[in-house]
Amino acid sequence: MPLTSPKEMFNAAYHGGYAIGAFNVNNMEIIQGIIQAGEAEKSPLILQVSAGARKYAGQNYIYKLMEAALEEADLPMVLHLDHGQTFEICRDVIEGGFTSVMIDGSHLPFEENIALTKQVVEYAHDRGVWVEAELGRLAGVEDEVSSEENVYTEPDEAVEFVERTGCDSLAIAIGTSHGAYKFKGEPKLDFERLDKITAMLPNFPLVLHGASSVLPEFVDMANQYGGKVADAKGVPEDFLRKAAKSGVCKINIDTDIRLAMTAVIRKFFQENPQEFDPRKYLGPARQAVKDMVQHKIKNVLGSSNRI
Repeated sequence: MPLTSPKEMFNAAYHGGYAIGAFNVNNMEIIQGIIQAGEAEKSPLILQVSAGARKYAGQNYIYKLMEAALEEADLPMVLHLDHGQTFEICRDVIEGGFTSVMIDGSHLPFEENIALTKQVVEYAHDRGVWVEAELGRLAGVEDEVSSEENVYTEPDEAVEFVERTGCDSLAIAIGTSHGAYKFKGEPKLDFERLDKITAMLPNFPLVLHGASSVLPEFVDMANQYGGKVADAKGVPEDFLRKAAKSGVCKINIDTDIRLAMTAVIRKFFQENPQEFDPRKYLGPARQAVKDMVQHKIKNVLGSSNRI
């Protein structure tokens, strides 16, 4: 099955009250773990590549790994650029075979964000590629994207932005954030704001970035085996289930993958100090990714058995 557009995925998710998981990939084991989870749950998948992943693994290497996955797995899959910050990056990945791009002009003034997004939309749509944009800013750090504060998305501006840019989906800010330290106190998302945006943009797919739950089991495991991931706190999974029933069709998950892999590898090294074969510790790490992603698909996103 070739790479696909998110269009049909999101249409089904929107009307079915569930979301598609967008999982960040950096290497072979992560891709394999995500694909295996998707196969086990019969779920569509979005695999997304950040600027940091492009630098680390190389765009061509990741694309070739995706080609291998497509030969082995009969799943609808999207290859998506996460947080593309320039027209040139979006252009390059479109030419490289990606089926979806995110142009992130959220750091720009409103009019400049519109202009940049519109430029990408015009180029991408001529080539049949989906465009996600962002309005509002998430606090925290992810690769080269950082902000010290949340800037919540204004519903009226969201409507104007979508109408003027022609973007296909919109990442909004309602209180999630990048990284492992999302909340200092009680977790809270602005569901009233989400509901208002959904009502004002009917049938339009919304996106949540910074939506890892920072699962306590992996935080505890990492710390038990020498890590220092203190006070990490993510988005409660019941919040994500609620968002998936309120117009959010794509939920981004990255930190949970990193934590699952790192915790399992730390445990392996402490229990097996004599081992130095990368396959011995990357194998369990790949299984941890599969198990975690399968849990998300089944119990959080609701996208099991949708193909």
